[in-house]
Amino acid sequence: MGQLVKDGEGLHSAMHLLHRAGQWADVLYAAESGGSDLTPRQFAVLKAIADSDEPSQSGLVSMTGIDRSTMAEIVSRLVDKGLVVRERTRRDARMYAVRLSTAGEEVLNATLPAVRSTDDKILSVLPVGLRESFIAALASIVETSGNHRQKE
Repeated sequence: MGQLVKDGEGLHSAMHLLHRAGQWADVLYAAESGGSDLTPRQFAVLKAIADSDEPSQSGLVSMTGIDRSTMAEIVSRLVDKGLVVRERTRRDARMYAVRLSTAGEEVLNATLPAVRSTDDKILSVLPVGLRESFIAALASIVETSGNHRQKE
């Protein structure tokens, strides 16, 4: 990556640095996943589904922090790829419950090593003693942003 130039509030702002770090994480993931067409957000949705008992799409929004319209689009693409099965819930015919298909389970399991490797490469640039606090700081930002979004 190119060198950042300090210009007061611009290139060294938290917002810009988080954006650049996210771009780098996406590049690492693409390299580690061997050109898989599963995006990091699609992976997050598959993982959330796998970690839950047939969640609703609304439940996935809460679990992942992905907004409703984007979640609907992601789930629709995962259904089209044959990775997710979507059915109306028994309790509320307006809601969809989702579950992984066999192909979805296989893709999730095949992608886990790439995700772990990406995480390892991201964290490797930090001193060992800072890694846990870095993750905790990111989790705090995400939690705070989620709480803020719910109040709006």
